Amino acid sequence: MDTLIQLLDALDGIDYKKYVIVFSCAIFGFEQYLNHRQHRRYLMPNRPKELADIVTEEDFKKAQSYNSDKSRFGFVHDVIKQAESVALLYYNGMAWLWYASGHLLETYTGYGPEYQILQSLVFSILFSWYSTLTSLPFSLYSNFVIEEKHGFNKQTLGLYFSDLLKQQLIMVVLMCPILSVCLWIMQSTGDNFFFYVWVVLMVFQLFIITIYPSVIQPLFNKLTPMDEGELRTQIESLAARIHFPLKKLYVIDGSKRSSHSNAYFYGFGKNKQIVLFDTLIEQSDNDEICAVLAHELGHWKMSHTLKLLVVTQLYTVTMFWFFSFFIHNAKFYRDFGFHTTPVLIGFVLFQCIYAPVDSTISFLMHVYQRKNEYEADAFALQLGFASKLRSALIKLSVKNLGGFNMDPWYSAWNNSHPTLTERLNKLGVQPSTDKPISVDEKESKKDL
Repeated sequence: MDTLIQLLDALDGIDYKKYVIVFSCAIFGFEQYLNHRQHRRYLMPNRPKELADIVTEEDFKKAQSYNSDKSRFGFVHDVIKQAESVALLYYNGMAWLWYASGHLLETYTGYGPEYQILQSLVFSILFSWYSTLTSLPFSLYSNFVIEEKHGFNKQTLGLYFSDLLKQQLIMVVLMCPILSVCLWIMQSTGDNFFFYVWVVLMVFQLFIITIYPSVIQPLFNKLTPMDEGELRTQIESLAARIHFPLKKLYVIDGSKRSSHSNAYFYGFGKNKQIVLFDTLIEQSDNDEICAVLAHELGHWKMSHTLKLLVVTQLYTVTMFWFFSFFIHNAKFYRDFGFHTTPVLIGFVLFQCIYAPVDSTISFLMHVYQRKNEYEADAFALQLGFASKLRSALIKLSVKNLGGFNMDPWYSAWNNSHPTLTERLNKLGVQPSTDKPISVDEKESKKDL
C-alpha cells in the first residue's frame, strides 16, 4: 500500500491532460491501423479458398459491399469523434459544462455549489444530451442510409425518435437515483467508499437485470408467448434434456426495427425464459434454431454468464479502489481546468487516466469470451447439433451479411466471438457438398 501511495505521489509531476491526450491518440492510431487492415479485407473482390465451401461468390460480394460501406463510414465517424474528444479535453470543455451546470442550478433553483450532488445530476443530464446530439447525425446515417441500402433497416423516423426519447427518459429515471446514492457514499464514507459503492452498483445491476424483461423491454418491443407447435415442442424437449429450468418462451418483434436476428435467455435461479427474434425464426429451420439455442444454453450449463458477472464485479471494485487514490488529488482536477474537486468529475477524469488498464482488460476479456464461445459450440456438438449449428452459423452470417473475411489482428483486438471460419474449423464438420448452396436456393428447395 505504501509503495502504491509513493508511486501515485511521484505521478503528481505528470501533466495529466497531456498524458490522456497522447494515450488517446496513440490508441486511436493503433485501432485505425487495425481498421485499415480489416478494410483491405473488405475490398477483396473474390472469396478466399477457405470460404469456397462456406459461402457463394454472390453472397460473399454482398457481405463485402455491406461491410466496406460500414468500414468507410467508421473511418469518418472515428476521426470526427476523436477530434471532438481531444478538443473537449484540450479546451477544458468538461470544466466549462460543470460550472455552467452550477450557474443554471443556482439561477433557476437558488441552490449553490454546496449542493454538489444536484449539480452533478444537472451536469450528467446535459452531458448526456450533448453526447446524444453530436452522435445523432452518425446514427441517422448508419440506420437510414447504410442499413437501409442493404435491406436491414425497418424502422421509420417516427419510431427512431420515439425510441430515442424513451431512452433519454429511462436514463434520467434510472440514473438520477443511483448516481445520487453513489455520490453521497463517496462523500460520506471516507477512503473506503469503493467497497460500499461497489455493493450498491452490484445490487442495482441485478435489479436492472430483473426488471428489464418485464418493464423496460416492452417499452420498445412486443414479446409474445410462442404458439404451440413443432418448434416449441423441440425447444422444450431440448431444455428438459439438459435440465434447463425453462418457464416461458417468447418471440420478440425484432423485425419492427431490423432484419438482423438474435436469441437470448434471462432470469435467475429456476425461472429462466428464452426469447427468439422473429427474424431468427424466419431465417432458420427448426433444427437450426435448436442448434443456436443449444449453443446459448451451453453458456448456462458451463456457468459462463455467472463467471463473467464475477469477473466484471472484480474489475469494478478494483477500478473504484484505484480511484480512491485520485479522488482528493487537487492537481489532477486542475490539469483539466477545475478549481474545485467534484467527485463525479473526478471519476469521469479518472476513467481517462485508467484507459491503458481498461484497454488491456478489454483485450483479455475478449480472449476469455472467445474461449467461452468455443466451449458453448462444443456443448452443442456433444448434444448432436454439430452439422445443424454449422448450417445455422453460415445461414445467419449470410442473411446478416457478416464479415466472412476477417483480419486476425483486427478480430483479436475487437471481437468477443471467434470468426465464422474459426468456429467451423473447431466444430470439425465438413459440408455435404463441395458447392455451397445460397440461402435463397435453400429456401426455394425447402418450399418444393
